[in-house]
Amino acid sequence: MRTLVDIPEHDVAALDELRRDRHVSRSAVIREAVRDYLGRNLKPDADVGFGLWREQIIDGVEYQRRLRSEW
Repeated sequence: MRTLVDIPEHDVAALDELRRDRHVSRSAVIREAVRDYLGRNLKPDADVGFGLWREQIIDGVEYQRRLRSEW
């Protein structure tokens, strides 16, 4: 996907320096930066729900029993 992003000139200059050192395109450096950022900031699906029950007053097992007793 193509996107338009405003990047300050000093950051573009730093990207160009990296690009020259690595012998890759500026786009490749930006894609790598986005991947790294997402890898550090996105939570795995299992972590999204971890701890959701922590604030509940009723015990989780008791809650299950109560729900299942309705069947």
